[in-house]
Amino acid sequence: MGLLLEAASNGPLSGGLMLVLYVIVFGIFIVMMTQPQKKEKKRIEAMLSELAIGDSVMTTSGFYGMVIDINEEQDLVIVEFGSDRHCRIPMNKSAIAQVEKPDAQ
Repeated sequence: MGLLLEAASNGPLSGGLMLVLYVIVFGIFIVMMTQPQKKEKKRIEAMLSELAIGDSVMTTSGFYGMVIDINEEQDLVIVEFGSDRHCRIPMNKSAIAQVEKPDAQ
């Protein structure tokens, strides 16, 4: 702490020291802001990679349905909605917000 006070009283060196401290604080801030986003992106990618036919899914719009087909080449899934299961909608994999496996009770 004495080194910081001594450097602050030296004039020109204090400006350089302050710049270094600002860069360090800014770097820590950026790392703290990007880490949760990276972790969430990895979780979503893992969830979508484990997606299988027969899984119950919730879409980003809040609809619940069951996956009946997966097209890996186009990143499409066909989801069946409704109680009578006659509404089949193709959608992008990124539109799936939550996956529930049928054997997970």
